[in-house]
Order: sequence, then structure tokens, then C-alpha cells
Amino acid sequence: MTSRLASSAEHSSVCASINGLDPKRMPEHIAVIMDGNGRWAKARGLPRMMGHRAGVEALKNTLRLCSDLRIGALTAYAFSTENWSRPIDEVNFLMTLFQSVLQKELESLEREQVKIKFLGDLDALPTSLQDLIAEAEQRTVLNGGIHFNVCTNYGGRRELVLAAQRLAELSAKGILDPSHIDEGSFAAELLTAGEADPDLLIRTSGERRISNFLLWQLAYAEIYVTDVLWPDFDAEALKIALVDFQSRCRRFGGLTPISADQLMP
Repeated sequence: MTSRLASSAEHSSVCASINGLDPKRMPEHIAVIMDGNGRWAKARGLPRMMGHRAGVEALKNTLRLCSDLRIGALTAYAFSTENWSRPIDEVNFLMTLFQSVLQKELESLEREQVKIKFLGDLDALPTSLQDLIAEAEQRTVLNGGIHFNVCTNYGGRRELVLAAQRLAELSAKGILDPSHIDEGSFAAELLTAGEADPDLLIRTSGERRISNFLLWQLAYAEIYVTDVLWPDFDAEALKIALVDFQSRCRRFGGLTPISADQLMP
């Protein structure tokens, strides 16, 4: 990242450059499933690893754009609990890539006031990567800019099971009355505790599933699927997703309000 946070004037300018985009109706939180790195590389006769490198650049660009648009949070699905089943060479490459990119970008993230947090079972990661993650989170914890959540060795079902276990332990110890467990107390045990739920989920490469990602948090998110492969997800692709988001009527399970003159006598 080499850009800086947009000023109010720049923010309005960025939004104005997107035809039909209302700066007052931006999503507060965007989640992305970054799919298609391997297919992008294969289509170009390149190793899969090159697709992952290109995917990192797309993520950096997306984070920069979201920051400039004053979007509060970006959560990226970087490595799932199921991804360990990939070839060992690819897994090792991804771990090395995560570490090298974080080392290179950490100073920039600090400067741009990005608050970075890693969500998932981090104990399974290489020790050197765990140490770097802890350093990155500590150095950016007080930053006031966009929240950048990186889901690493993350699984939605596992997250829900762990939350249920913690609530059960509190109940067994007499700290929590089971009858007092509600959506708020459950959400407080999730890895995203304190973060607003995503308003918009973007999935690239045309796949139409959520792949064990933020199963609780995506309950009312608008889902946008694009055939664009993740390394090709650029400013124009993000603009199209945001215009689509703003075209939707979000009722959160309810109905469009009915005026008094529409009611039957």
C-alpha cells in the first residue's frame, strides 16, 4: 500500500467518479471470498503460485479502494481450514507468501492507519508467522482507519462450535444462566466480536456458495457474485459491485413500510 487515507473532499470525488454511486449508502463492512487465483494462472500458462501472487496485489488494491471510500471494514477469506488438503508445496508457498507480504506491508499499514486482525486458528500456523501476526496486530490495534480482517485457517462451523463450547463452559461454572444466552451473548464469543456484520459479500470466479465463511455474520448480507477471477478484480469490478449493492432494497426480513393511505378502511 502506498496511498494515504482520503480526505473528505477526496472521498466525495472518489464516489462521484462512480456513476450512480451514493456516498451516503456505502456498505459499512465488505467481506470477500477471493476465488479464482489458480484458474487465472492456468489460463495464462503460469504456475498456480503466480495466481496467488497476483491475488495479493488485487487484495492490496481492494483494501486501498475501500479505505478511500470510507468503508469501515474489509474481511478477506485468505486461507480456510479446508485449504490444508491442497498440495504441500502450495500450502508452504502460501504460508511463506503471507509472511513475506505482511513483513513488507506492515509499515505501510501503520502509516495508513489500517487496523489489521487475523481471524482463525492461528496456533496451526508456522511459529514465525504467528509471531509476525501478533506484532502486526499489536502495532495497529489503536489505528483509526479501516478494519482489515484476514481469515486465516478459518472455518465458519468451527467458529460456531467454539463459541458454543465457551458459553457451555460459562454455564457449567455458574457464571452464565443458560436462559440468558441470546444472539448478543453468542455473537460476543465469535472471532468478529465487536465488529459490525458484513453488509456485502463479494465472491469472485462465478462460484455461488459461501464455503463455510462467516456463517453467522452473513445472515443479512447482500451477496454479489461475479465471474471475474480474483486477480482481475480491480477498481471497475468493485464499482460494479457497489452500484449493485446500492440498487437493492434491504428489508432485513421485513417488508417495505406501508403508508397509512395504503391500509384498507
